[in-house]
Amino acid sequence: MRAIRVVLQFSLLSVCSLVPNLHAQADGQHPLTIDDIMAIKSVGDHQISPDGRWVAYTVTEKDLEEDKSRTQIWMVSIDGGEAIPMTSPESSARRPRWTPDNKYLSFTASRGEDAKTQVWRLNRLGGDAVQITDVKQGVSGYAWSPDGSRLLLEIEDMTPEEMTEDTEDDDRPKPHVIDRIQFKRDYAGYLDRRRTHIYTYTPGEDAPVQVTFGDYEDEDPVWSPDGQSIAFVSDRSEEPDLHYGSNIWRVDLAGDEPKMSKVTDSEGRERSPTWSPDGKRIAYVTTTGPDVGGSALTPTQYLAVTPADKYERRLLTADLDRNVSDPQYSADGKRILFRLEDSGQVHFASVASNGTGLKRELDGPVTVRDIEVAAGRTVVRVEQANRPSEIYAYDDGVITSLTDVNGGVFDEVMPANVEKQAFRSADGTTVEAFFVRPPDFEAGKLYPTILWLHGGPAAQFSYSFRDNAHLFAANGYVVIMPNPRGSVGYGEAFAKGTVAAWGEKDVQDVLAAVDHGIEMGIVDPERLGVGGWSYGGILTNYVITQSTRFKAASSGASLGLVPANYGHDQYQLMYELEFGLPWENRERWDALSPFWKVEDITTPTQWMGGAVDWNVPIINSEQMYLAMKRLGKETQLVVYPDEHHGIRRPSFQKDRLERWVAWFDHYLK
Repeated sequence: MRAIRVVLQFSLLSVCSLVPNLHAQADGQHPLTIDDIMAIKSVGDHQISPDGRWVAYTVTEKDLEEDKSRTQIWMVSIDGGEAIPMTSPESSARRPRWTPDNKYLSFTASRGEDAKTQVWRLNRLGGDAVQITDVKQGVSGYAWSPDGSRLLLEIEDMTPEEMTEDTEDDDRPKPHVIDRIQFKRDYAGYLDRRRTHIYTYTPGEDAPVQVTFGDYEDEDPVWSPDGQSIAFVSDRSEEPDLHYGSNIWRVDLAGDEPKMSKVTDSEGRERSPTWSPDGKRIAYVTTTGPDVGGSALTPTQYLAVTPADKYERRLLTADLDRNVSDPQYSADGKRILFRLEDSGQVHFASVASNGTGLKRELDGPVTVRDIEVAAGRTVVRVEQANRPSEIYAYDDGVITSLTDVNGGVFDEVMPANVEKQAFRSADGTTVEAFFVRPPDFEAGKLYPTILWLHGGPAAQFSYSFRDNAHLFAANGYVVIMPNPRGSVGYGEAFAKGTVAAWGEKDVQDVLAAVDHGIEMGIVDPERLGVGGWSYGGILTNYVITQSTRFKAASSGASLGLVPANYGHDQYQLMYELEFGLPWENRERWDALSPFWKVEDITTPTQWMGGAVDWNVPIINSEQMYLAMKRLGKETQLVVYPDEHHGIRRPSFQKDRLERWVAWFDHYLK
């Protein structure tokens, strides 16, 4: 693995890329191919060593031969240099964490046939990894106490089979016995009463000690600086399955028995707790704003702080009207650092601990994926419109590149041109979209165009690398990626623009994006395609049932007959909060269903999804496909076996890219 050292000053006024000469075409470069995309590696979960000299991180790559992904842990000097592999790619390792004494690098892995995920420890100077935990059902998360003497562990309750040593008939399927309202979830399957709780464990002891209990999920735990308490997130309302909220709790470990107390007490969703260095305060993210109560319907995420021993909430970003996430205190406790969504960008920002002096530490045309602050050093993971994320050291506005895991791919690729444009929608609202042009774009030429729509809808396209958009551009398309009403990054009112009104203002906005591209003189109005995944697929369905402008569509993991999803997917609570109960509000549920307008579709449409997706079940694509087929319309259904909402098998990822290109090529070229 190659590591590079590039020092750059980056600000909002700088429109150049973090990678020098990114748009310059070099001899021997070629347009992006599917093979290039399959060779792209993902870097993440960076962790600074206690002495501030090293950064550990994960690299995930696709293995087409074995048809799975592998994750390996590496480390690199924070001053730059060659990266060092710490684990083997044959045995995927995740969650690298340094022991506080700086001697060891721990991680989670499941090694051996049918093995559960455990915590392992590796001497940073070399040698074999040693297994630390031996939890029968495995662990889902962990963290070292500040003095390194204990671990906190996140452990899901055991199944009845795991609770007994009797293995007879283990292979025979058991019935699902259900008594919960929220009774299924994608990837998890049918839900029972098993919950994830927090444990502490001293290496060498026989078993972990459970410190949180009850019929509740306990998540996002973090040690207090003195190691005597753990703050965590939990919804301990009377009926969590009917409540869209959570609070910050703490469990105090001093004494004979753990003592639990509630730290925050609002009606919104509160999460991401972080302790001040002196342990007196807890900062966190809340969705309960200055003038509104808690709401599940795309509220703004504010930064808040409260004393750790009593609830005296203070909002630090009450006037920002932008989402914040992942707060962390600076080493001296004077500032709180966080990520900030804003207008197709995600910045690294900070605010004084009293709420004054908002500062955008790293802004401009980037997406900051992660921030890590430790040992007086700051490291960020940054993604660009033309490059997947890489890791950088940050020091007072200057960033130094620490990784270049995909340099071998992108040094040979002709980059597409990505620019953000603003325009007016039908009602005069300002909307933004990213326009991706082919690498060999010629001014004055009209190009076949694909309108690609994002999921959510509470999400946004940003300055981040979208592999399918770059692939379409490499194949001669202009790609439009709009942020219509419902998107985040533009304020709460904009984000709530589609509440109980899917397929209305957002359809107007995305069609206005196409019109803007036509006015720019780059979009061929006679060769238009549209597509997306999840809500992007749902919005595609609204577009093709309201417009005949498009010559091809690809709708992935989308909705058709909306009432058919109630009790079949995982969103019963969200549906009830936004649409009301289906038998009480049948007219609204039917109006939201593209299935009832399938006769209006004139666009040849490709339907896609995972066979076991319980996020947006394949039944929707099946029904839309069959209806189009019965009506004699051009259509195709592609179902990926054993896949959930996200397509994970590398061969299926490759297949999907190939089918997208082939479908649009057939109808638009």
